[in-house]
Amino acid sequence: MKVYFVGAGPGDPDLLTRKAERLLRRARFCIYAGSLVSPMVLDLLPVDAERHDSASLSMSGVMSLILDARSKNLDVIRLHTGDPSMYSAIGEQMDELNRHGIDYEVVPGVSSFQAAAAVLSWELTIPEAAQSVVLTRTPGRTPMPESEDLAHYARTGATLCLFLSVHAIEKIAHELALHYGEDCPVAVVYRVSWPDERVVRGTLGDIAEKTKLAGLSKTALVIVRREPPVGVRSRLYDGSFSHGYRKGDSV
Repeated sequence: MKVYFVGAGPGDPDLLTRKAERLLRRARFCIYAGSLVSPMVLDLLPVDAERHDSASLSMSGVMSLILDARSKNLDVIRLHTGDPSMYSAIGEQMDELNRHGIDYEVVPGVSSFQAAAAVLSWELTIPEAAQSVVLTRTPGRTPMPESEDLAHYARTGATLCLFLSVHAIEKIAHELALHYGEDCPVAVVYRVSWPDERVVRGTLGDIAEKTKLAGLSKTALVIVRREPPVGVRSRLYDGSFSHGYRKGDSV
């Protein structure tokens, strides 16, 4: 018996990995985050597979289901939205599995920040503007370490992808405008790749009002990215740049 932590991706089943789809189509026992995992992904499960929504469960409830599956000698698909490595609490679940001697494997998935960048047609790493991408969130019921406050990352000028934070968009915009300027582009992407996906584009100066008018207060990602400098390009395809696979043009 084995537990598979499977990344359900952002919502569109076409964005699942081939391994994730194969596991789902063969599943006999699935525990999923009902408030977040797309019904389109759940439709891939066999009609006779056991399905259990973990939205109302504590850790003991999840483990009780897994132990029940073990008693039936059934593998478990533990389905998490996006990629399981972020904001999924798989670490504490693994601790429990280790305690019970249960084997497990993690199957990565496409994260919402990647799907959102695709929808926006944004490259997140901009030559001479931002070469780092920060994946973070604002404080909520889970506090943030003092060294990871938003201003700390804003001072770097990196592209910011803020999860679980759209409810604080007014505070976010005000704080980040001090570092990026009010004209800095920002986008709020709601339920990316779902049928009811919505995208709000703006600047740090107006995004809070636009988001409020759109009625978005949860299940949305906030991406802040500096405007690409005019005429600046990477060296990757510069004809004068030499590397191990190409000799640059002589000047």
